[in-house]
Amino acid sequence: MGIGGCVLLFAVGAVLAFGVDWHVSGVNVHVVGWIVMAAGLLGLFTYASVLRRRRFTGRTGPDEVVEERRYYD
Repeated sequence: MGIGGCVLLFAVGAVLAFGVDWHVSGVNVHVVGWIVMAAGLLGLFTYASVLRRRRFTGRTGPDEVVEERRYYD
């Protein structure tokens, strides 16, 4: 799930938590909305953490030259 999916999940949760006035027997829609919002935030933080690690490791700067050699038998 990317950033768009996490934001969409958070938005759907916010609509369920704050924007609806439904009453379903056995299900509290507002609590479900809060849970979906928390899942969206958790996914967004996880995605940002993974993206930060991937962005700064193993990359060379614009002034560095990388030489690649291939040896064939």
